[in-house]
Amino acid sequence: MSDGVEVIETGGVIELHLDRADKKNALTAVMYRTLTAALAEASTRADVDAVLIAGKGDAFCAGNDLKDFLAGPEGGAAAFEFIQAIARFDKPIVAAVQGLAVGVGTTMLFHCDLVYAAPDARFIMPFVNLGICPEAGSSLLAPAVMGYAKAAQMLLLGDPMDAEGADKAGLVSAIVPGDNLLDHARVKAAALAAKPPQALAYTRRLMKGDPAALEARMAEEARLFQETMQSAEAKEAFTAFFEKRAPVFRREGVA
Repeated sequence: MSDGVEVIETGGVIELHLDRADKKNALTAVMYRTLTAALAEASTRADVDAVLIAGKGDAFCAGNDLKDFLAGPEGGAAAFEFIQAIARFDKPIVAAVQGLAVGVGTTMLFHCDLVYAAPDARFIMPFVNLGICPEAGSSLLAPAVMGYAKAAQMLLLGDPMDAEGADKAGLVSAIVPGDNLLDHARVKAAALAAKPPQALAYTRRLMKGDPAALEARMAEEARLFQETMQSAEAKEAFTAFFEKRAPVFRREGVA
């Protein structure tokens, strides 16, 4: 294990296990950098054909560790590097999701090829509630995958989506009993690793389409994310979060 991420290699598959269960696998800058480095290594190695991402404990990923994220620029920079790395990754990614998948815990899944969810999985993208905008291309990919109406419920209202809803919306490949989730994901990752690699790579590339639109949207999201992070709305939202109270957003011209 290295700084909250356990890396396991098995038969052509690199498994990345978020291993900070006591914090619901909330991601720190160090964890982001470990994940990014692991993806870079997997991309260059001919003996690695797929990646599996999973979370230890009762949650997949509670998103950013907000204290770590707000402590300085390193957290934000590391997060955006990981987002770019997973979006550009050129081999199949399988995810096994149980419990909470919040913020980047959900948005990273749009870049995975197969996503298996336990019945207790809950997907939440609370960006607007925190006074910020979406990231990881989710403002483009969520409507494309789920349709605008379902995406609006999650991105505008911040409503959670359960496993059944995610399955119907096309966010997950299948719902799998929790006690079999990781084994099922491992079988599917191994099945991908056994496929003809060139045919698999070409098919994946064709399915994902021209990356230019996604790259442009992610760049726009990053610019607006940084802008909103400096806003009074974000300051109030984060302060209210840490003070465990409801935020109060003041409209211009309203006392």
